[in-house]
Amino acid sequence: MAASALLVGQLGFARVVETASLDEALAALADLPDTTLALFDLRMPGMAGAASLSAVRECFPGVKTAIVSASTDRRDILIALAAGSHGYVPKTFGAAELVKALGSILAGNIFVPAFLADLPGGASTASPLAESSESSGATLTRRQREVLEFIVEGRSNKEIARSLDLGEGTVKVHVAALLRTLGVANRAMAAAAGAQVLRGA
Repeated sequence: MAASALLVGQLGFARVVETASLDEALAALADLPDTTLALFDLRMPGMAGAASLSAVRECFPGVKTAIVSASTDRRDILIALAAGSHGYVPKTFGAAELVKALGSILAGNIFVPAFLADLPGGASTASPLAESSESSGATLTRRQREVLEFIVEGRSNKEIARSLDLGEGTVKVHVAALLRTLGVANRAMAAAAGAQVLRGA
């Protein structure tokens, strides 16, 4: 990944960890508490859009998160920002633009590509985050469905982690994402809602 060389060579990072899925990224964040920046792609395996991003922000509040994506769709950008991402960086950016964008995020700013102002807006007045959550019941990832099944069974995070061979930190983020996706405040409500979701699957 070209971004890795830029992060080390021009932004001063001592170490860059590359992961192939959301689960791997969450495990790395749990194992490396001093992580300062985490880059995600909305299309990476295991990613369920805004709910996943929001859960990452909730569970790792000290980590700056940004989306690096090939998508230049206005809704994707707004979903990422509504979920609490510190920025949205298109993969079409050249090296100099990428360094500038990530440098701005590391400095505490929210980075938004300038072309967002030129993209056509939709007619909906609902927030992108709300739209994503409303439609997500039918689009749970495979991992989220597995975690939800265990929540319905009354399993603890530790038990779920052991059954799925995941870290507890990874399970915690999936649970947080599920609570947000299902629009509920706690595990008991998630179990009740989850039983209906799984029954209708």
